[in-house]
Amino acid sequence: MVTTHATPEDSPDRSAVRTLLRLWPYVRPVRARMVCAAAVAVVASCLALVIPLVLKWMVDGPVADRDPAGVWLGALYLLLLGIVEALLFGLRRWLVARPLAGVEASMRAALYARLQRLPVAFHDRWASGQLLSRATTDLMLLRMFLAFPLTFLLVNSVTILVGVIIMLIQDWTLGLVILVPAVPVIVTCVIFERRYASVARRAQDQVGDLTTVVEESVLGIRVIKGFGRHRSQARAFRELSRTLRGTELRKARLLAAIWGVIVTLPELAIGAALVLGTVRVADGELSAGTLVAFLSTALALRWPVDSIGFLLAMSQEAATATERYFEVMDAAPESDGHQPARADGEERADGGDGGHLGLRFHDVAFRYPDAPGDSAPLLERVDLHIRPGESMALVGATGSGKTTLTALVPRLHEVTSGRITLDGRDIAAMPREELRTLVAVAFEEPTLFSAGVADNVLMGAAEGAGEADLERALGVAQAAFVHDLPEGAATQVGEQGLSLSGGQRQRLALARAVVGRPRFLVLDDPLSALDVHTEAAVEAALRDVLAETTALIVAHRPSTVLLADRVALLSGGRITAVGTHRELLRTSTEYAHLMAGTEEAHR
Repeated sequence: MVTTHATPEDSPDRSAVRTLLRLWPYVRPVRARMVCAAAVAVVASCLALVIPLVLKWMVDGPVADRDPAGVWLGALYLLLLGIVEALLFGLRRWLVARPLAGVEASMRAALYARLQRLPVAFHDRWASGQLLSRATTDLMLLRMFLAFPLTFLLVNSVTILVGVIIMLIQDWTLGLVILVPAVPVIVTCVIFERRYASVARRAQDQVGDLTTVVEESVLGIRVIKGFGRHRSQARAFRELSRTLRGTELRKARLLAAIWGVIVTLPELAIGAALVLGTVRVADGELSAGTLVAFLSTALALRWPVDSIGFLLAMSQEAATATERYFEVMDAAPESDGHQPARADGEERADGGDGGHLGLRFHDVAFRYPDAPGDSAPLLERVDLHIRPGESMALVGATGSGKTTLTALVPRLHEVTSGRITLDGRDIAAMPREELRTLVAVAFEEPTLFSAGVADNVLMGAAEGAGEADLERALGVAQAAFVHDLPEGAATQVGEQGLSLSGGQRQRLALARAVVGRPRFLVLDDPLSALDVHTEAAVEAALRDVLAETTALIVAHRPSTVLLADRVALLSGGRITAVGTHRELLRTSTEYAHLMAGTEEAHR
């Protein structure tokens, strides 16, 4: 799953400068040190341009007059200038190192916080490797850009300007010779910038694709080994690596081309100035010291000019990294609420005497945001009322939308139309944080984090939950195996909890759902990975929990259905029947068929 984004080729109005200016809010807190560092670097760079002036004084003065003391004095000046220049550049690096590490950390923290607030639909569309590469590779590129290219684009520009002025003052004829390559160099830079931007974006997206493959291969290593697919996976990885290598080589070719132009043309100009200057010195039109100073200034500008190519390249990569970063930051986060809550009396009118209490679906419809506009909704005209303290089993064929319906309750997805209420309150008008303290969820595919067992379970509890809450939840989930682990509840379960069996992970996920004693409980087939005996024990313990909460339970097995007070049959995206298990067996052929099939499958 790889998200396709517009590349610079698709965006003719793209401006690297405008893109990079979006970093200002993150750089603003350290702007003082950044400005100081730039000023120090400008002073250090301009000091290098004083050296040719000292050489001119030495050649036309002490050297021409055969004055050894003057020569030694000039050498001392040159040594002092070199030491001061080195110290200033060291000071510049010290000024930017710590604050830029802080900028990178703050941007990474902001990205992580935004990822937590983005809706599930966003994460469904994006490959995890693309997000990981934005949080690692892209932010590293931005830190490097802020530390070096950003400063030296300014420093080198000032240095070149000052150096050209010095050369023109010394001899305007030779200065004009040196300036001849300026136009072709500028044209080359403009062409390079446009082409390199496109290739840089492609390379960074391909790094994201490669990261995705590596992550999926690590997480799916059991499947790869189990089916003997390591060779095919390795071939797929090599193919992506080869594609990335080709893109990187194209970047290198573009960089080599601009370097060829930027290095060759100024060198030819310096050579021409050397020949012309030598002739003029021989004719007595120019002093030897002036020629030495002029050529030394020109040579001092070689590094600022030669560096234009890779500074532009790093700037384009930073602009691309900024675009990729803000593609995530600009995504719309989950809203806290978008509909006004209806008055309590209005809700009572809907439900009659107390009918507004409990969990209710009011004419709910749902279509995935990226589904074609003319496609039929997955859920349509769903009306269902789960009374306070009641447990409702949700039954339906595979693909009927049961999991999607349960995901609407904690607002992992937003309803397309209609509304859902908890005790008369529209969940769309409730802050998500409040909603998710009222509703606890256990998914069919349990997810555990690289943390201790206790940390994973207590994630479902409010602040301050302790040992007693943990033990109660483990007891409900029949997770006594925790005490046999090497460090008990403090044992680290490893990434995705893969060090545990599927049934153990599912029981810990169930414990996490019940540990906080939620008012509303949504269970998506929570016992599917358990053996018959463990399932019976968990169901017995769950009955006490269900007696204290309002629950919606996706069920496939008759034994799970029997946990519930009533059953709802979901078919064709609608609730087609509601009643007790016995009633539906008598009145609904589809329900009887489903139960007969599941009972036969689990014998």
